[in-house]
Amino acid sequence: MNAPLEVSETTLHDQVRDEGFAFVHGPHMRALIEHLAPLSDWEAFVASWNALEPDTYLAATGRFRRRRHAIFAASRFGHVEPRPHQAHFQTLAYNRLQGDIARWFEPVLPEIATGATMSAILDFCRDFFGGLSPEVGQWHVEVHQFRIEATAGAAGEPTPEGSHRDGVDYVLVLLVDRENIASGTTTIHAPDGRALGEFTLAQPLDAALIHDPRVFHGVTPVTPLDPAKASHRDVLVVTFRDAEDTSTGAGAGVS
Repeated sequence: MNAPLEVSETTLHDQVRDEGFAFVHGPHMRALIEHLAPLSDWEAFVASWNALEPDTYLAATGRFRRRRHAIFAASRFGHVEPRPHQAHFQTLAYNRLQGDIARWFEPVLPEIATGATMSAILDFCRDFFGGLSPEVGQWHVEVHQFRIEATAGAAGEPTPEGSHRDGVDYVLVLLVDRENIASGTTTIHAPDGRALGEFTLAQPLDAALIHDPRVFHGVTPVTPLDPAKASHRDVLVVTFRDAEDTSTGAGAGVS
């Protein structure tokens, strides 16, 4: 299937515009982000996943998923600014398991939300997604920190609703860390169900860039490599939606 690219940002733009998605290897993604600013607090950024809170909206009461959430606003050439904490909402059209529910999650820790790494990632997204949609003047941005845990008796499900769209314009799925984890393959499908590509986010900063209206995405369940040891898959999901488009009533999904 489609291999991750190690090419210019222009070529990535072309692939997302033409195919609806692109996969990027971690070292190349780091170079693209650090072209804007160094990831000077990367270690603290990674460690913040240890402070995520259970997702109590799941039927399993957060047993295998932990998260934090934050809201930002971005303009095409302006700063990405944090906004007051608010609920995360999706309609049933985009999330058949938890749609039409105002879900309140613990906020991303302030020092992480405004830290160097998060700021550089969001600036990259502003420039990259803004280059694909230059007509958008203001973006509504949502950030989710996800930790998926797995045990010998229970696989972790990064996307319990299956292959889906999030109801936004663009999505970045960025691997932060994975420990003692097997599988967790990101899959891309056409609206008619045809498989378009797959890539296992395996190394830090491995990424998927997705044009959400064009394609569906999902992640296969994760299991521990060694059943006797703890395991987790940590990802950052960033979504960009035209702030003037109120038709979807949606924010970031599960990726």
